[in-house]
Amino acid sequence: MSELPTPAATPAAIVDALKAVAGNPPKVRASFAKGRYVRGTYTPSDRAAEITRSLSFTKPSRVLARFSVGGGNPDVADTSNLVLRGFSFRLGGDAHRSDILVESAPVHFARTLDQMLAFLKARIPGADGKPDMAKVKAYSAANPETLNQASYIAARRLPGSFAGTTYWGVHAFPATSAKGETRFIKFKLAPVGGDITLSEDEAGAKSADFLHKDLAQRIAAGDVRLNVMALLDRPGDPVMDVTLRWPDEDNREEVRLGTIVITSLEADDACDRSIFDPANLADGIGHPPDEIFAARRAAYNNSLAKRR
Repeated sequence: MSELPTPAATPAAIVDALKAVAGNPPKVRASFAKGRYVRGTYTPSDRAAEITRSLSFTKPSRVLARFSVGGGNPDVADTSNLVLRGFSFRLGGDAHRSDILVESAPVHFARTLDQMLAFLKARIPGADGKPDMAKVKAYSAANPETLNQASYIAARRLPGSFAGTTYWGVHAFPATSAKGETRFIKFKLAPVGGDITLSEDEAGAKSADFLHKDLAQRIAAGDVRLNVMALLDRPGDPVMDVTLRWPDEDNREEVRLGTIVITSLEADDACDRSIFDPANLADGIGHPPDEIFAARRAAYNNSLAKRR
């Protein structure tokens, strides 16, 4: 495969590069191609309105969600420890819908679209089906912040269950409370039963689709519950750079906005005709100010068009 030309770093160029890195599989998502749709319910906590007046988060609602494995390869093994796990969910009714996308690392792999495109182009496979590792290493050395996400994943054991994984929103969202006060928050989805991880030996004994099989078993047993948490900002927190965590983020004050309970599997063929659109945020949750978020709406719609 020849290298992509050097276009401006547009959302469309990002989608093309994501698909090229994965070998251009047809009619699948450019990222998080492997996954399973589910349905459930959301119940707000009595503190949700302290953080946001959004009816998506302060009122009970049905939930449409999707658990997924990162990358553009729909056949990636669930045992891969090189890719993210993802969770996308939709809360609220038609008049107050919010779509939130979270993943199993608290940072993104690029700060800007230019950096994201260059990162991906360095990893596009050559004629032998493999990326040029000298090019990858040279780019990483010149842009060390692009390794923050991979370093976070590498330092942790393999997730043993979609239902036992902590998911992070890498963006800082302006949230306006019922009192009209606005501050930045980050979303975190925390499994009610705690994280479930596997050792290398345990992972080696698992099948390529073990996360999906485990998910179905846990739903049947009524055992998939995730708390929707808001991490609260402090003065001086970086809100424009999604490759950085907030200082002392693991020990931040956090508020439980509510709890998602997954109750059933949903047919993928019906759901794949649409997307979780990160720009869909009901009043009370604003759009993050960073460059990556600004490009996501166009990128997701572009990816959807290529799947049809």
